[in-house]
Amino acid sequence: MLTDTPQRRAIGLMSGTSLDGIDVALLDTDGDGLVKRGPARVYNYDVGFRRRLAEGLETAKSIIRQTDRPGDLQVLEAEVTRRHAEAVRRFFADCGIDPATVDIIGFHGQTVLHRPDKALTVQLGDGGLLADLLHLPVVFDMRANDMTQGGQGAPLVPAYHASLAKNLLAEYRDLPVVFVNIGGISNVTYLDGEHDPIAFDSGPGNALLDQWLDREAGIPFDQNGAIASEGGILTALSERYLSADFFARAAPKSLDRFDFAVPPPRTGSLEDVARTLCFVSAQAILKAAAHFPEPPKLWIVCGGGRRHPAIMDDLRDGAAPHARVVTAEEAGFDGDAMEAEAWAYLAVRSLDGRPLTWPTTTGCREPSSGGSLVRPDSRRAASV
Repeated sequence: MLTDTPQRRAIGLMSGTSLDGIDVALLDTDGDGLVKRGPARVYNYDVGFRRRLAEGLETAKSIIRQTDRPGDLQVLEAEVTRRHAEAVRRFFADCGIDPATVDIIGFHGQTVLHRPDKALTVQLGDGGLLADLLHLPVVFDMRANDMTQGGQGAPLVPAYHASLAKNLLAEYRDLPVVFVNIGGISNVTYLDGEHDPIAFDSGPGNALLDQWLDREAGIPFDQNGAIASEGGILTALSERYLSADFFARAAPKSLDRFDFAVPPPRTGSLEDVARTLCFVSAQAILKAAAHFPEPPKLWIVCGGGRRHPAIMDDLRDGAAPHARVVTAEEAGFDGDAMEAEAWAYLAVRSLDGRPLTWPTTTGCREPSSGGSLVRPDSRRAASV
């Protein structure tokens, strides 16, 4: 049951644009400055289900209303939800957590379409079904209200980044600091300790690289950077991407997974194109600094991209000598769990009506809360 105390125990669930699995994290928080991070786990999708999700992304391109579920998307949505429920059950068992101690679940779902220019964002995930399967209240659909307020609906994690920045280890209290998440799409959060966060999607993260390898070699991702390590940077290809109008566009701004096209076949060797796409990912992040009030002194990198040696090397080379680039772990955080933790944090903020977004993060007209709350055995979500 939800308690009346300001601190709540929340589970956050995230399945990102990389389509690789479900991140689950536990957080005790008041939705403000108090954050006690608990255990976290990643439960990977099997290859077959990843392909079903990829097919779902293609089907979703025909959606014109948030509630549309063309083709088999309704069936896929139910399966996504059941897999999230199973991930939570495994998490409780793996970590020895009593479900009765959990107050709320923050459920992101699986983004299949994001069209901020049309005020349209779609995440597959049935909050009511998840609440019924787990017998716990769920907050979901946290992006939609921001769009009704004129926002992009993304990114939402900056609220959590701002809380983490208050608790940085002494050796990493270099402001301004930028939190970077490299998933399928990369996003950045700029924090100076005085003003509202500035945040936006910075460009392609792992999506182009993963799609290139999957199409050309049937490989889902570049394990340990082995493929890119054998290649060189194709200058013409990198310039083609980095000259896109998106990078000069003023923030706030956000991207769909398909807004940058995969290189056509025969663009270059598997290795050279992979290496070039790593360079593009890093440069896209560094180009974000042009939209900050001051140059950052510290970049903290989370998400799967922090494990790719070429991306991290390019980030460090590009930021030096004026700024440091460190992984989330070096700064005392968990780079795999940060987005799932954020969804737990946002669920608690949603319950209390606190802002999830600001004009400086999504372009909404005013600081906005959001999300829908559904309790077990009640399939009708109530706006919170």
